[in-house]
Amino acid sequence: MTNIILLGPPGAGKGTQASRLVEAHGMVQLSTGDMLREAKSSGTEMGNRVADVMARGELVTDEIVIGLIEEKLTGANGGGFIFDGFPRTLAQADALGVLLEKTGKTLDAVIELRVDDAVLVDRIVGRAEQALAAGEPVRADDNAESLKQRLMEYYKKTSPLIGYYYAKGDLKSVDGLGAIDEVAGEISDVLKNL
Repeated sequence: MTNIILLGPPGAGKGTQASRLVEAHGMVQLSTGDMLREAKSSGTEMGNRVADVMARGELVTDEIVIGLIEEKLTGANGGGFIFDGFPRTLAQADALGVLLEKTGKTLDAVIELRVDDAVLVDRIVGRAEQALAAGEPVRADDNAESLKQRLMEYYKKTSPLIGYYYAKGDLKSVDGLGAIDEVAGEISDVLKNL
């Protein structure tokens, strides 16, 4: 069982690559957004807490997110886990480390999808323009200004994780701007060499 974190700025392709890993390796993608939506409608005690916080328009606390992740980690899974969108801060990284130890799991690698910001913005905006021209749905925040704002948040809060995991010897970097298959191939090579 291999457990990894996919790390990179918004639009770097984390979700796309996580989906491929799920398909190719039977891994479970732990996306915090998906888990929160699932919990909200579950009717469990934790789900009711999530629904209450979200109904008030507040952000879900790290404690709740860690609780949801713990529920997933204690379920049976042979292929391993992909942490997508978590951790986002150093405090969350520390909490995840404690949780993994508590559940007897390990973190095998943190795979950083390296990208050039200007190229990334051009790519996302171009993709949104193509989708609009084709009459396909486009994310409301897939425009240059929103993406720059999301990148600023990433660099303020999440990018310190690159140094954190590098110091722990867990960080592996791949070129996130290659074609989808190329990036998937680089990630596969990282997994083979663990």
